[in-house]
Amino acid sequence: MTREKLTLFDTTLRDGAQTTGVDFSLADKRHIAAMLDSLGLDYIEGGYPGANPLDTEFFSAKPKLRHARFAAFGMTKRAGRSAANDPGLATLLAADADVVTYVAKTWDYHVHVALGCTLEENIASITESIKAALGKPREAILDCEHFFDGFKANPDYALECAKAAYAAGARWIVLCDTNGGTLPHEIERIVTEVARQVPGSHLGVHAHNDTENAVANSLAAVRAGARQIQGSLNGLGERCGNANLVSLIPTLLLKPDFAENFEIGVPFEKLSSLAKISHTLDELLNRAPNRHAPYVGASAFATKAGIHASAVMKEPRTYEHVAPESVGNKRRLLVSDQAGKSNILSELERIGVRLDKDDRRVAHLLDEVKQKEALGYAYEGADASFELLARRALGEAPNYFEVERFRVNVERRHNAQGDLVTVSEATVKVCVDGETLISAAEGEGPVNALDLALRKDLGKYQCFIEDLELVDYRVRVFQGGTDAVTRVLIEFRDVTGESWSTVGVSANIIDASFQALTDAITYKLLKSGAQ
Repeated sequence: MTREKLTLFDTTLRDGAQTTGVDFSLADKRHIAAMLDSLGLDYIEGGYPGANPLDTEFFSAKPKLRHARFAAFGMTKRAGRSAANDPGLATLLAADADVVTYVAKTWDYHVHVALGCTLEENIASITESIKAALGKPREAILDCEHFFDGFKANPDYALECAKAAYAAGARWIVLCDTNGGTLPHEIERIVTEVARQVPGSHLGVHAHNDTENAVANSLAAVRAGARQIQGSLNGLGERCGNANLVSLIPTLLLKPDFAENFEIGVPFEKLSSLAKISHTLDELLNRAPNRHAPYVGASAFATKAGIHASAVMKEPRTYEHVAPESVGNKRRLLVSDQAGKSNILSELERIGVRLDKDDRRVAHLLDEVKQKEALGYAYEGADASFELLARRALGEAPNYFEVERFRVNVERRHNAQGDLVTVSEATVKVCVDGETLISAAEGEGPVNALDLALRKDLGKYQCFIEDLELVDYRVRVFQGGTDAVTRVLIEFRDVTGESWSTVGVSANIIDASFQALTDAITYKLLKSGAQ
């Protein structure tokens, strides 16, 4: 059976740059463009030439792409100017790009209020701008801004804008839900009506996520006839974000309704790299990956309840809609106070320990986990601490070092420049193989000072921990007021890129932090094979 081509257009480098807290460097943009191209995207939109020095430089020489077409984004010409006499249009057409993506108003309300011109002048701007791009020659695309709101208000005018772009030679007319308030059933109805006037092979959809429906809206548009989807990696975008390509791509490749009827540029064998690509983007932006992201999140295939875990171990399809490995993820049966033996056995198997379910040590370990979690420990988010707990219970955890004492001082004083600063100093006394070692360090805060002091000198084990990097530190206070119990979760990473998390619990936040720190270092020594 012949499948239809479905085109994917990525807007991460433009829409993503509008995300609160996101600032792409030039190197970031080049890295992301190469990553998107390797995945198999059809179009990569680079941004708005002339909007800022960074984007201007980015478009001075387009990235070397093997698969994707490179698009520049900008406005149609202004009303009252000719296409040849519009500086913004000139900058856009001068950009080193394969494609020009214009944005144009298609809601009559916006034409009057935002542009301050007549409806006819706006149509003329669309037509002349499309023809100007084709004359360069460039492929031309029109993003019909606020199309769905415009269609609801004045369907004849919204359609006239789309038809004008098509008649002028635009390759794609993209219907944008710019405010993100349109629902899937509305999208499907409106796209169906538009496809009677403009061929679906020239229609695209650009959905924002303000009602958490951007992915559903994109799929509804495809069902109605649209053959291009615009979206971004991890759903980056202004306000609540855009349609998430990381969710759309596996849905299109793995769900029969779409996989049997459409083909996309992303080959099936590339799908297993999706989780890595998603997490790499987060790393570039110094953001923690969304654990609950569909398909690629750490919790996407995680099972906490004991009865669910038991079923998953017998047959994964009981609680998994796709195989986690297909998208580069993995199955996790979490250890928590909701766990059963199946969770414990699965986690033990993950760390290379195989026990029979009737082994008394399994029940003993399960009881210990539940007792610990009753005190505030959380092992579902601290895999390394669970492994150490399990190996200690089984008598398999080496005792690398003993902490005899530690001390932290926090002092406010004047520095050499005379400024008043707060300084933390930590001292740690450890015993390694019968040798007593004392280390001291100053840090940005008490936990940082402790971390530096503990890792400053571990004697013969020092060579194993030189590449350690603390990448995340999270605190949760619960059970009361000033005497509350504090849970600290710490994530470390080493030069291999592997990361692991540990947990500490205490009424004293420094003590809880130190527990997590010592667990993290002990786990590093264990996985490094230190004797």
